[in-house]
Formats: sequence, C-alpha cells, structure tokens
Amino acid sequence: MIKYAVVGAGWISQQAFLPGVAQSENSKVSAIVTGDRDKAARLANFYGVGRIVDYDGYDALLGSSEIDAVYIALPNDLHADHAIRAARAGKHVLVEKPLATSEQDALAMIAAAREAGVFLMTAYRLHNEPGTVAVLEHIRSGAIGQPLFFQSMFSFQAAAGNHRLKAASWGGPLQDLGVYCVNAARHIFAEEPIEAMAMVNRPIDDPRFREVEASVAALLRFPSGGLAQFVASFGAAPVDTYRVVGTSGDLELDPGFRFETATKLRLRRDGDVRETQFPQIDHFGAQVKYFSDCIMAGTPPEADGEEGLADLRALVAIEKAGLTGQPQSITSPPRGRHPTPDMVRLTPATDRRLVL
Repeated sequence: MIKYAVVGAGWISQQAFLPGVAQSENSKVSAIVTGDRDKAARLANFYGVGRIVDYDGYDALLGSSEIDAVYIALPNDLHADHAIRAARAGKHVLVEKPLATSEQDALAMIAAAREAGVFLMTAYRLHNEPGTVAVLEHIRSGAIGQPLFFQSMFSFQAAAGNHRLKAASWGGPLQDLGVYCVNAARHIFAEEPIEAMAMVNRPIDDPRFREVEASVAALLRFPSGGLAQFVASFGAAPVDTYRVVGTSGDLELDPGFRFETATKLRLRRDGDVRETQFPQIDHFGAQVKYFSDCIMAGTPPEADGEEGLADLRALVAIEKAGLTGQPQSITSPPRGRHPTPDMVRLTPATDRRLVL
C-alpha cells in the first residue's frame, strides 16, 4: 500500500483524487497539506486521513515515514517548488499538468527526481483509460491508414474567481484544456511537433478574462506532415471531442477528455461505421493505481517528467505564437514510450465524495 500526501485540497482533489484513491486498492491518503485547516478536517474525517499539515509543516511531513509519495494539485506556478522539495526528501511525485510554468523549472524537477532516485509522474490520467488507449491501438494497427490530421475542441464555462483565470498562476484555457489536445496529438502521430501557430480571443466585456484569454486556437505541425488543430476555451459550452483522419479512414472519440463521462469511439472506414462504448472508470483511481504499481515494482512510469516537459514546450510555443502572430519552432527529442494496453486500469467509478 503506497501512502500519499495530497498537497492542495481544492476542487480537483475533492472531486476526483481523494475519491479515486479510495477505489485504487493499492493506495491510501495519509496526509492532507493545505492552508484551510477546517476544510481539511472535514475531508480527513470523511476519508479517514490521519494527518493534516499546513504549508509550513510540509518539509517536516516529507521528512517523516508517514508518506511514500505526494500528489501536487496546486496552482501551476507552485508545482516546481513543492515537487522538488518532495523529491529531495526521497518521496515519489505525482504532479498535475502542466508540469511547470517554464522549461527551466521542469528540467529542475526532472533532475531532482533523478538525483534522488524517485519517480516523477505527470498526471495524464487518460493514459490509463481504455478508450484513449484503444484509439492509439487502432492507429498502430493501421485501422485508418497513416494519420494525417487531428482536430479537437475542448471547452466549458469557467467560473469567475477560479485560480485558472489568474495570469500569475499561468492560468488559461491553453494550459488547462489545451494540454490534453497537445498530448493526444503527440501520441496519435507518435512524434513531437516541430512548429506551432495560434490565435487567441479575449473579450473586452467579460470580466473573467481580464488576465487570460477566453479561447485559443492552435495548429501544430509534425515531422511526418501530420497536422493537429484544436480550440480550447473557458468561455463556451461544454464540449470535449477529437477526431483523427487518416489515408483510409477516420476515428472519433466523443467524449474524449473529461473524467466525468465514459469515452465512446467511432471508427469509419470503407463505408463501415463501428462504435465502441467504453466503461466508465474512475480516472484518478486508475492513475494512482498505475503509479503505485510502478512504485512497488520499481518500474518508471510512462508519463514521466520528460512527458510533461514535451507538452510544456509545445504550450510555450503556442502561447508565444498567439501573442506574436508568428509561427514558433519547437524542439523536443523523440519519445520512445506511449500509452499501451498494459497501462489501463479498470478502476470502478464511485459516487462517494465530499466537495466543500
């Protein structure tokens, strides 16, 4: 049983991670690190968590034997500091995406984990979800021929006051939603993008978007000629879907990204349409179960720090392209690992959660 500290007890921890760990069978939450002790006490009582720590007590917790790993669900600009401190204390690190706010910080996180001999995993829960992996297996088997272009939309209406609308936290729809699109495209083409173009929209009459864009439209070019196009938005109706068109067929995953709904795959080829409805799993339970399996087996996770860094490089290029109106080059080494069926964990979903 791998013992975790949840660092940051906000919405994603309450809605998804804490309930998911309870479904994992091989993991438990032993501590909650937060600045809101009253909220933490209610969560700890609900989930049977033995210790509550404020941020001043974080290093002491890391120095104890009470935890083996941390899950970092803080605003983006706080990822690097808390991850590096955990790694240096010998704790494994699962950190929400984007991995960091700069390539320099991401590299420091990777180096800290490597030097300490611990695992750093970027929280790509979809790598452990059956529909996502089935898309990649279809493409690898030649079901649509050579993939040529990818198109995606991921959007919802963000609530005013959310930290994801703060520039200081490197918030915005690109970082929060666009990262899913970038990650999907990279594995679909099994390549790293080499160029980015983008346009952004920030409506002047909506106070939510005083600091960040409402919508980002991006285009990525891949070495083989593949093109990936997506729109990510915090100011539109909820949509999450993507489609891949190849030389002899196409496939669509709709829904494709969110954890609240089961994925559904539609494959079209030679006039034939086949649909596959995948089971609703607990994405966060599957993710933590996989990471704990890796820790116990001593096997590095596929979605490691370098995986998060590869997406970060693309995000930074897209952001700059949107700000300047000029194409931006991207340089990342090829990735030898991609999500595979052995990484899927069919962890059952749960309705037992406490959201404060």
